[in-house]
Amino acid sequence: MLVYFLKRLTSVVLSLIMASIVVFVALEIVPGDPAAYMMGLNADLSAIEALREQMGLNASAIVRYMSWVAGMLHGDFGISYTYKVPVSELIADRLWVSLPLALFALVLSTLIAFPAGIIAAANRNKPADFGIMGVTQLGIAIPNFWFAMLLVFFFAITLRWFSAGGFPGWSAGFFIAMKSLLLPAVALALPQASILARVMRSSLLDTLSEDYVRTARAKGLTRQQTLWRHAVRNALIPVVTIIGLQFSFLLAGAIIIENVFYLPGLGRLVFQGITQRDLITVKSVVMLLVFAVIAITFLVDLAYAVVDPRLRRQSR
Repeated sequence: MLVYFLKRLTSVVLSLIMASIVVFVALEIVPGDPAAYMMGLNADLSAIEALREQMGLNASAIVRYMSWVAGMLHGDFGISYTYKVPVSELIADRLWVSLPLALFALVLSTLIAFPAGIIAAANRNKPADFGIMGVTQLGIAIPNFWFAMLLVFFFAITLRWFSAGGFPGWSAGFFIAMKSLLLPAVALALPQASILARVMRSSLLDTLSEDYVRTARAKGLTRQQTLWRHAVRNALIPVVTIIGLQFSFLLAGAIIIENVFYLPGLGRLVFQGITQRDLITVKSVVMLLVFAVIAITFLVDLAYAVVDPRLRRQSR
């Protein structure tokens, strides 16, 4: 287990280094000078140059990269060019929107996918199976931002059951805040639920074909008893892995949804940073999201290795 842990940890460190280089280089080639953008169209060139010096933009790319990475290792993400406050404060404020949204969407996705996948597997090649698989195929094909706009049109504009966007804050009350996150969470959850339901069905069908399941049936257990006592429990191992990966995707992939619903989360902060050339904010937030994805994947791999001893034997 120690060898497997060290291998995965090395992979995580290398992935973070490569990701930081890619993020830094990608934003370095983005057109537009942050200092010129902040000073306006008619700004004096000497004033722009002074601001560039103050912001550290005149240093070499290697120096700026090393300074940025060293700051992140100490928890210092720099000062936002636009808001003039530490980026860490902006991230902390916006995280209280993005994190509950991702968790809410994950719970909805799991509650939808588990029953759908089990029903489809239990009724293989029957109308229920074809119907569920057809709906999941549609859920995968429809972009979540288009589905989000449909939700806004029907439930906010037509029926007026929900607000079209915005977030009142947790100080307004838990249920009021969760109500404002419901439509965005549904828009994020349905495509993920479609994927998870298909994985659940496939895993359960593979488990039902195992010898120990046939042995349980031969001992007199009914199909339903075999399904719930043996098959479902063992089929959950790959499904739990997908759930962990989906959480990181929901946390990092809500940029468009947060902009559709005008939610003050990390995704909208990245979008605003790009439009305002606030590159230090964009780099720090994107790197934080990359770290979240890699860290969650690492923890899922470790959990999978604990459950499945074959991985530990392969690492040796």
